Amino acid sequence: MRQNTIPYIFLGIAALLAAAALALLVMRPSADKTASPASNEKAPAVNTVKPEPIKTLDEPMPPQTTEEILKDLGVGIKSVDPTELLARIGAALEKRDMNAASQLIGKQALDAEVLAKLTALAQNGSFRVRNPGGVREVGELELNRLARWALELDEREPGRDRIFFDLRNEGGKWMIEKLTLPPAPGEPVPKALLADSLGVADAFLQAVLRQDFEFARDFVDSATVSDAKIAALCILFEEGQYRMRAAKPLRAMFTRGNTVGYLANVVAANGTQNAEFALSLRQPPAPASWLVAEINLDGLLADYADRIAGGDVYYSPFVKNPAGGETLALYFGFDEDAMSDRTRRQLEIVAAMLKSDPNKKINLSGHTDALGTEEYNDRLSANRADTVRDFLAAAGVPEAQIVTVAKGASQPRRPNVTETGEDNPDGRRANRRTEIYLDF
Repeated sequence: MRQNTIPYIFLGIAALLAAAALALLVMRPSADKTASPASNEKAPAVNTVKPEPIKTLDEPMPPQTTEEILKDLGVGIKSVDPTELLARIGAALEKRDMNAASQLIGKQALDAEVLAKLTALAQNGSFRVRNPGGVREVGELELNRLARWALELDEREPGRDRIFFDLRNEGGKWMIEKLTLPPAPGEPVPKALLADSLGVADAFLQAVLRQDFEFARDFVDSATVSDAKIAALCILFEEGQYRMRAAKPLRAMFTRGNTVGYLANVVAANGTQNAEFALSLRQPPAPASWLVAEINLDGLLADYADRIAGGDVYYSPFVKNPAGGETLALYFGFDEDAMSDRTRRQLEIVAAMLKSDPNKKINLSGHTDALGTEEYNDRLSANRADTVRDFLAAAGVPEAQIVTVAKGASQPRRPNVTETGEDNPDGRRANRRTEIYLDF
């Protein structure tokens, strides 16, 4: 090869390399451009299938008719927490989402009639679950197996302000077995929406909590439960600031034929002190409903004495009358006939009872301890009875309904002296009183 041809060979190679570089630039994938933040080119669409969103009961569903809802309705939701279950049902009803509410409740508790009534109730413009306190446990029908809960509605007429749910425990989870709706507008409201033993016990205690003596009295057997005991329970709830315990407020204790026993669990207003008392209910022959046949207040009185009366178990608003029967007792300081604030609050409850029926009469008996002369104690006991009479009269109770008597020191509740003859201040404290015998 001649020397003068070499430059041409190098020029040819250079031309080939330039052509190859130009081809690479032209054929460069557009994906490289998308990697640059400054690029305006879009990446090629990826052909993927998006999964369908999971429908939950909290998502609204298209409205359905009653027939459509029932057609595909399965068993209700099981939950370890009935509070959460009822809260979700209440939220669905407030949204008028009957599909979601029905799925939570289940076909075992719904038929066409019940669902139609529930729909009408939810579609009422004033339907709203009470907040707070919208979900309340009523009590147990069967120990740890069958419980009743209530969905409390806000700003509604008493008797139409709650929906009851009976829940059964299956394997540690609760499922709604039955629901009971309040009467529709225009329908009469019964004393107790549910007339079984638990329904009557709950209605009675709710009346006591409201200090509604007359309403509570409708649920008791007057032959075995005195008016004094009902009044004492009202006073204990008010004075002790008790409320029904949130968890298991009424626990089933026993069932013997036509008699059922419940343990009522209460808690002080500050939530730090629990107490309990027993109720037994009896079902008379049909068509009579269940009645509260016995109330054992021993546990409640012990707690009341510990918290309110400084541990003095005899300083009780509910006592046995030496002459027989049961009475309310109001206490006075040593050598005093003036009432304390506590006594005034108790008398306000008694006054409300008496004013409800002008034919009711009460007997007031004044008492003292053994210190002082007989003449002095007779006069002091009369003054104590008169003090109570005057308060009731000022509260609107006609004096014709009140009979007073002075007993002096003749009927002590507790010994004024010890067995060795020494002074007994605690006993004397329980003897300085006026007793109210409700002769209804």
